[in-house]
Amino acid sequence: MSKKKTIKNPILKNLLRIFIFLVLVFIGIYTFLHLFTRHGKGFVLPDFYGLTIEQAQDKGDSLQLRIEISDSLYMPDLPKGVIFRQVPPAGQHVKKNRRVELTINSVLPRQVKMPSLVGYSLRQAKAELASHGLNTGKLHYVPDIATNNVLEQYHKGHPIEPGMLLDIYSSIDLKLGLSPNSEPAYVPMLKGKSLETALDILSDHSLNIGSVKYDATVLTAADTLAARVFKQNPPFSLKPEWPLGTAVHLVLTINPDLLIPDVHEN
Repeated sequence: MSKKKTIKNPILKNLLRIFIFLVLVFIGIYTFLHLFTRHGKGFVLPDFYGLTIEQAQDKGDSLQLRIEISDSLYMPDLPKGVIFRQVPPAGQHVKKNRRVELTINSVLPRQVKMPSLVGYSLRQAKAELASHGLNTGKLHYVPDIATNNVLEQYHKGHPIEPGMLLDIYSSIDLKLGLSPNSEPAYVPMLKGKSLETALDILSDHSLNIGSVKYDATVLTAADTLAARVFKQNPPFSLKPEWPLGTAVHLVLTINPDLLIPDVHEN
């Protein structure tokens, strides 16, 4: 009988061992990815925006997610106690047991003291309000010797004394002086700006925000926060021809194609 053939060449033996080792390593890595990271078993993270904590927790439990409340802020334009921010964002591909951090709108807003603004310039008053967590509201102009000098301060149509407590982010209306020789204002470019930024720019130019509308692309509260100005009336003009305090009416969208500047707007 002939003896079985064996591989006597030591080089071939070593190559065969290396090949077998690499195959085993590959199988081990594939098994690890498949069993422990559940490779390919992920899903699209849902949107928790606008949900209460209880609703978010129920949805998280059904998807085997770890829901955590990471922060609480007060947003006056949103319902109290609802979620308005999440990390990771909605639409991201995640796996089970992923931690999702949520920020909710405070149920009880923080109280801040009303500062004294009488005698300040408009610019100084805006800075003082911002430092106290308050917003600049409507600007009302009356004849006076000094333009943009604060004469009175109001909250919701009533005079407000310094030291009174208000909800943070409350809007404070200002009665301002207007001298006879004051120059009119020009209307700045607001296209592509958020509503908050547009308000700040307009008040810097001694103008007010008028009506605020949203086009058909804005469907949810999240869309409202993300919306940007694409129409304004009066339109942008560098010619100073508008009385101080003029209201500028805005329309906002989330359609990026509508936010591209026109040639005549540059």
